[in-house]
Amino acid sequence: MSNLKQLIKFTKPYPGRIILTILLGFSGALFNGISTAMIVPIVLKIVGQEIDLTNAPRIIRAIMSPFDDFPENYRLGMMAGAIIFIIFLKNAASYASSLASSSVARTLTSDMRKAGVQLLLDIDINYYTKMKLGDLMNHLNGEIPRASASVNNIIKLIIDIITIFVFIFLLLSISWQLTILSTVLLSFVTLVNQYAISRSRYFGKMLTEMSKRLTNNLIETLSGIRLVKATAHEEATYQKINELIHARETAEFRSQVNSNIIGPTSEVAGLISLIMIVFLGRMLFAEQVATLSAVLLTYLLVLLRLLPFVSQLNTLRSSFANNSASVDMVADFLRRDNKPFMPNGNLAYTKLHEGIHFNNISFAYPGNDKLVLKDVDLYLPRGTTLALVGSSGAGKSTLADLLPRFYDPISGYITIDGIELGKFDLRSLRKAMGIVSQDTFLFNDSVKNNIAYGKPDASDEEIMTASKRANAYEFICKLPQEFDTMIGDRGVMLSGGQRQRLAIARALLQNPEILILDEATSALDTVSERLVQAAIDNLSRDRTTLVIAHRLSTVQKADQIAVFDQGRVVELGTHDELLQKGGYYSRLYSMQFGESAETNGKSNQVLIRVSYEIRTRLNSMIGCLRLLTDGIVDDTKERQELLNEAYKSVLRIIANIEVFQESIKLQNDLHSTSFTEKNDNLMQIFDELQRKLNHLLNVLVSLADGLVDNAESEHELIADSYHLAIYLLDKMETLEKIKV
Repeated sequence: MSNLKQLIKFTKPYPGRIILTILLGFSGALFNGISTAMIVPIVLKIVGQEIDLTNAPRIIRAIMSPFDDFPENYRLGMMAGAIIFIIFLKNAASYASSLASSSVARTLTSDMRKAGVQLLLDIDINYYTKMKLGDLMNHLNGEIPRASASVNNIIKLIIDIITIFVFIFLLLSISWQLTILSTVLLSFVTLVNQYAISRSRYFGKMLTEMSKRLTNNLIETLSGIRLVKATAHEEATYQKINELIHARETAEFRSQVNSNIIGPTSEVAGLISLIMIVFLGRMLFAEQVATLSAVLLTYLLVLLRLLPFVSQLNTLRSSFANNSASVDMVADFLRRDNKPFMPNGNLAYTKLHEGIHFNNISFAYPGNDKLVLKDVDLYLPRGTTLALVGSSGAGKSTLADLLPRFYDPISGYITIDGIELGKFDLRSLRKAMGIVSQDTFLFNDSVKNNIAYGKPDASDEEIMTASKRANAYEFICKLPQEFDTMIGDRGVMLSGGQRQRLAIARALLQNPEILILDEATSALDTVSERLVQAAIDNLSRDRTTLVIAHRLSTVQKADQIAVFDQGRVVELGTHDELLQKGGYYSRLYSMQFGESAETNGKSNQVLIRVSYEIRTRLNSMIGCLRLLTDGIVDDTKERQELLNEAYKSVLRIIANIEVFQESIKLQNDLHSTSFTEKNDNLMQIFDELQRKLNHLLNVLVSLADGLVDNAESEHELIADSYHLAIYLLDKMETLEKIKV
């Protein structure tokens, strides 16, 4: 009940609608009672049976007395009209009450969802390490509507109780003796349903648990769909989800069976009670049955109209029990006093003037006593770069997470220009920071919107400039819709290097004063790393930068390099100074550059593999174009599919050509001038291939989009494309004969 009270607070902004709903419900109950009390006397009057209301209860005489003033000829018509009008008012009031109640329910659900989303945005990152995404989604989409239904049921319960009291008042006014007997007998209805109501809580908990499991499993499966397909695990995954779906449907079915049995049980038990009351009424008023027949019939009709409300009362009780698990879960979810929130300072961050000081920082993750950082003391002057290197788990990323206050240290403190980090307003502080990490997150949106995420009001020119500085403009222009291209969930349609360059473009557009780079190139191939590193160098220029790097080649130019080992800084200095020490950093450097020399020796094999991929795509495209030129395909849909396939092949070939070119450029940078001269002929062939492919791409786009109206012109273009593809295949054979 305390959890339900906590959720009721969300109804505070709109008490007027709740009061209106209850008043309308009360009006409906009142009109319902009056119309019910009038029906029997009027019906008996219509059928021509004379009734004597002299000994009738006062309330019935009061209801019928307004018609005594009408002439006998008009009285019957006025009675019939009055009862129809009152029933109309009753239904109008009930309809309005239902609409008002639905409005309250919708608003309540919306407000609770908004509160949940706001809480998830405000809460500490540490909270997400302990919660499953599926649980959170289930809270917002599944449990909140069920919990909202419980709060809304309180309004229905109040209306139901008011209606029952109106009918009980009528029954007491007609015969208090029969009403006492009716109360005793109808209590039997409540007892009969008590077992089903008590089981509703159990079934509600089961349904909530099954829904949570299903949501969690679906989200995990869709998030890891590449792993599912890579391991050919589709059938086993389907069977597992199928079992969860079946378990949830079974739980929902059992819950419905239990809830739906209440109505029929109440009706049967109520009918038995009604028959017993008839017999008891005959015994109590045996001598007055003839004169009080209208009264007894009225009593029975009122009682009959009361039974559905008693049944509805039991149904509401069952619904409360069934939704109790959701109420408890949502109440706990929306609580703020049992969740971690980062304290916010009042000082607005403006500008970095001197530097950032990590002053004797120690840190352990919440719920874990093991120190991840131990007495780390580092100073990052304004406009310089501090690189953090070391083995995995040494504490580098943890230190970087402390700067934007994703966590706070357990001892020591971080200052910016001598001011503790906790005194700054979090929003202003984080807006001044740009973070580019290894695990780049992109939205399932256009390239343009992903770049502009940190600055939604950016102009097209600003977005284009940022993409150029991030070395992303060239590949963006080759996308199907350029900046308007949708890149899929988490940017799945882009390569790792392309995703990183978009993230850098996003950071450049945001123009952060403080930059955090967390192993931004560690998961990339050599070519992509060089492109991303060039973009990072551009991004880092004239900024205060904290770099975490696994590859030491990316941090050699840093102003300071801090070497971490088991949460401590074991070495600090420039690249040359650390090499001269011959310590931990020197050993790491020797290991990595020994591996890179071996990698450079294999570069020629990489070029051969890429060449093979290009030839494979060319052969596929030639096959599609050959079918079109020979006139074998008549079906318009099939022709369109072949053109689309050829178009995709060209796009993939262009992508491989770019990799090819970057590989040659990389070799030129790593080797002598004499070696570079040997690649001039190779680069000329590449340039020609790109020009021909771009022309071919434009032709295929025109054909696929139906921009060529003349059938003869279309056939000529397809034939020219076919011959051009043959020419490109010959060029590739020439290319492979050149010694790289």
